[in-house]
Amino acid sequence: MQLFRMLTFATVICSLIIAQHKDKPKQPKMPERQYTIEKIQMGDVGPVRIVQLYADGFEKLTLKEKVLTYYLAQAAIAARDIAIDQRHRYALEVRDLIEAVYTHPKGIDKKVYENIVLYTKFFWVNNSMYDNITARKFVMPCTFDQFKMALQTAIKNGAKISLSAGETLDQKLERLLPSMFDPAFEPTQTNKTPGQDMIAGSANNLYVGTNFAEVDAWAKAGNEKNDLNSKVVKENGQLVEKVYRAGNKHLGGTVEPGLYATDLHVAISYLEKAKEYASNPLQAENISKLIKYYQTGDLKDWREYNIGWVKETESQVDMIHGFVEVYLDARGAKGQFESVINFANPELTELFQKVGTNAQYFEDRMPWADQYKKKDVKPLKYTVINVVVETGDAGPVSAIGINLPNEQDVREQYGSKSVTLYNIVDAYEKTGGKDILKEFAFDKNEVASQDKYGSLADNMHTALHEVLGHASGKVSPNLKVDPQAALPGYYSTLEEARADLVALYHIWDPKLVEIGIIPNTMEVVKAMYDKEVRNACLVQLQRVPKGHDQLEEDHMKNRQMIAHWLLKNADCIERIENNGKSYFRITSYEKMRNGVGKLLAEIQRIKSEGDFAAAKTLIDTYGLKIDTALRDQVLVRMEKLDRAVYTGFVMPKLEPVKNKNGEISDVKISYPLDLGKQMLEYSSFTKKEKERAAAELSK
Repeated sequence: MQLFRMLTFATVICSLIIAQHKDKPKQPKMPERQYTIEKIQMGDVGPVRIVQLYADGFEKLTLKEKVLTYYLAQAAIAARDIAIDQRHRYALEVRDLIEAVYTHPKGIDKKVYENIVLYTKFFWVNNSMYDNITARKFVMPCTFDQFKMALQTAIKNGAKISLSAGETLDQKLERLLPSMFDPAFEPTQTNKTPGQDMIAGSANNLYVGTNFAEVDAWAKAGNEKNDLNSKVVKENGQLVEKVYRAGNKHLGGTVEPGLYATDLHVAISYLEKAKEYASNPLQAENISKLIKYYQTGDLKDWREYNIGWVKETESQVDMIHGFVEVYLDARGAKGQFESVINFANPELTELFQKVGTNAQYFEDRMPWADQYKKKDVKPLKYTVINVVVETGDAGPVSAIGINLPNEQDVREQYGSKSVTLYNIVDAYEKTGGKDILKEFAFDKNEVASQDKYGSLADNMHTALHEVLGHASGKVSPNLKVDPQAALPGYYSTLEEARADLVALYHIWDPKLVEIGIIPNTMEVVKAMYDKEVRNACLVQLQRVPKGHDQLEEDHMKNRQMIAHWLLKNADCIERIENNGKSYFRITSYEKMRNGVGKLLAEIQRIKSEGDFAAAKTLIDTYGLKIDTALRDQVLVRMEKLDRAVYTGFVMPKLEPVKNKNGEISDVKISYPLDLGKQMLEYSSFTKKEKERAAAELSK
């Protein structure tokens, strides 16, 4: 599960590095890097900050590790179009049109072209025409006729547009017009609004021609064999499960190609090359398991891969690759493709691994009933990593912490891996100011507390959330299905709340001081609790534009649910008005901790028992609707601040260097500082590779 939280972990790490090197001679001052490339806003969407991501330490990898990283990165890019297509059935076609205009601007009206470029950048950052935070569609900021004229000019300039058989350009544009220009047409990518149909009301491309009641009855009848990696389509009045797989008939096997066969075939070709440079036999074997899964689409093969991935802990270079997170699906069943290619920072990992090593200690002290506690917790793997490439659901908008696999039975039997994405967090630190803290903190003491302990508190929140939170607890034997299936529409919010509450609960434990991770308890508690309330009650409201009265994104709903439940039920938070501005102050940290424990125990019970009614009541009551007047106040207060609703990252670029014999002698890393250049390179690469793969498969 992913935690989207802009932390200041980098400050803690920097202080540790300085302490380790304080006696070494000073190095020459390096030129200042550019992080922020631009900030974009389109109507009420944004502002969004575009930031260059740096991967320091890549140069220190061995040649074998560099080449492994390069091929894994190519596999990640090769499959990115899958995630875009999953977001909307027309997303790839829309992208082709806007990229055609973007690359052929000669003769296009300047203002029209600028508006199309702006729309294109938002599409690239969000992997579709729907906003990451609100799940609402954004529309082209020019007229249909203006866009059509611009496209026709681009075609005259040499742009190539693919057309379906028997379809003219005018017919194609008329077909795509509502998706690009009509805000009322399929307005929500993932609709979890109570009382509305979660499938028929969602614009994503995970279900076709059906509704929630039909799919729910069909799945409960045992027809859904590949819930994670499939699309459900109504054909001739019957629901059909179409599995994402490359097939293996071209290799003499018996499995027919499925959805995204060509994309997966390309990804497999690069995974085969990566396998030759694996760090050890176990990693090579595991890459083979992933290849087999992509060929068969069989979730038994996916399970075997996940077990092997959890067990393989020695490699410097690692990856997340597959149909993983289920946030896009209102049912919480279908996984969206994502990939994260990374390498570890051993020194920093060693420091924070102490949390995972003591997992059983913390599990024993969870505030929920003993029947939901694990009795044989293996030490949990925690790694500080640097990202090289993220695609699909993982990028350009990135998490800062990840805990996988999501499959409950694998977690309980084999454990999990948790990572902190250090260079992502570092980039947030470099591009975010402290003016928001000063604006929304209740008083100077709160500001001072955040200045001194905020970085450490944020770091610990991530570690405890990812390492202990998602990996903790067990399911009741009375629940015969995965909790995810028992809590459709609510599981993701509930699980993120559970992990957040684990962090808020255990930050009090003196064990953290004993093992040397934090210097004291209460000051770090105060910094963590203050930010939790400030962010949930005020700061995150900046992400909800006017015209919207509810939260859509699961992490935002989780945070509001926790804070609002505590506000009403724990007698520990008060709202204060001062000169027309609202503030939220914690009146008792001890009462808040008690409230956190009670809420956490109840959420674990809900998950363990699959109590849908209780999950619905809790989240709908406290996590869904916002105070629109307070949101409007927050937006006004934000106007003078250097804010960004979210960040889109430009990834490092890897290029192989070959010797005279055609062998890779090095892998060069560079930093494009240009979102458009990178996105166009990705599109060109996937197009050429899919054409190559299609030709190979047709033989």
